[in-house]
Amino acid sequence: MDKVGVIALIVGLVLCAFGGFAIWTFLPEVIEAVKGLIGIVVLLAGLMLVVFGILIFKD
Repeated sequence: MDKVGVIALIVGLVLCAFGGFAIWTFLPEVIEAVKGLIGIVVLLAGLMLVVFGILIFKD
């Protein structure tokens, strides 16, 4: 393993630690963000199914 790989590994571990600490500190906001993301995913899946249904219905 070269120096760049070791540095990338160390920086990655430090960023993961800071990210975990931030999630733990701001847990209510993280939960709200996840709920919002779930809503966006459901909306996009519904839109894709509508478009898919329209394309099948036209055939």
